Amino acid sequence: MKAWLLKNFGLDNLVLGDTPAPKPQVGELLVKVGAVSLNFRDKAIVDGIYEPHMVPKPLIPVSDVAGTVVALGDGVNRFKIGDRVNSHLYSRWLDGEPGPNEPDYCFGSPLPGGLAEYMIIHEESAVRVPDNLSDEEASTLPIAALTAWYSLVDYGQIQAGQTVLVQGTGGVSIFAVQLATALGAKAIVTSSKDENLEAAKKLGAVAGVNYRTFPRWEEEVLRLTEGKGVDLLLDVAGGEGLNQSIAATKAAGRIAQIGFLTGQTTTLNLMPLIFRQTTIRGIAVAPRSSFDRMNAYLSQHAIRPVIDQIYSFEEARQAYQHLARGAFGKVVIKVS
Repeated sequence: MKAWLLKNFGLDNLVLGDTPAPKPQVGELLVKVGAVSLNFRDKAIVDGIYEPHMVPKPLIPVSDVAGTVVALGDGVNRFKIGDRVNSHLYSRWLDGEPGPNEPDYCFGSPLPGGLAEYMIIHEESAVRVPDNLSDEEASTLPIAALTAWYSLVDYGQIQAGQTVLVQGTGGVSIFAVQLATALGAKAIVTSSKDENLEAAKKLGAVAGVNYRTFPRWEEEVLRLTEGKGVDLLLDVAGGEGLNQSIAATKAAGRIAQIGFLTGQTTTLNLMPLIFRQTTIRGIAVAPRSSFDRMNAYLSQHAIRPVIDQIYSFEEARQAYQHLARGAFGKVVIKVS
């Protein structure tokens, strides 16, 4: 089969080549990949800044896949040939709390990913694609949508009328605006681009804050919330900005620490954290059971993913470059 192979770190070392097509073993599905979507994780793996010691070489990258089951291993009973399925990043995290070694079983590193014509997914890990979504749309769900859903619903327990702050306008953030709005919550968005803030408002956000215009954006968030702060904050930036996130969150509020766009380390000012009694939870996507619930909700509320651009299979490198520049919503690669 044709596959993109990461032979060493750096985008120049991601090359299109031939590799043996996998064969499904007991309990496994052979999936013909329809489309994949890119996440910051995928870029960080190629760049060598995401757990580089765990990255095998060569590696077929990219975790988030939608495709069609074309062959079954022995004993499969959850799916049949012709079913459309999503991959699930943490392939063995099915329900409840995560185990200590979930990262050992992630697609796109260390397990082979979906930037190829075919992919193996165990039937217990696979998730049925919503019928109303194309493969291109459905490929955006496994990390971006599910992280937003888990942050808002499973962890955040957000209620109608409460306020959520969403950082940026990338994949997780745009899904968070759509989901929070559907759940009856009020979403405030931060971005460096006024045009992105206006686009987010069209998706349901009630307010936007340009963090270049307002470097102390937490003060503007407090103004917008009458001095209270938001009930839940989805932090995708990380780095030193975590202290501003704490200041923008209400007393006894919650922060979902999702990303590390501006840095993997921070100097945490403990006194505001203690006095505001803030809860910070690291969010590494979610179990498959949450994915199943989310897909049902997306179908029920007719929520469609926001895709910035779709690239061809041969244009995979250009898709990575687009992600590096920044995207409004998701960057997708059509495979077949």
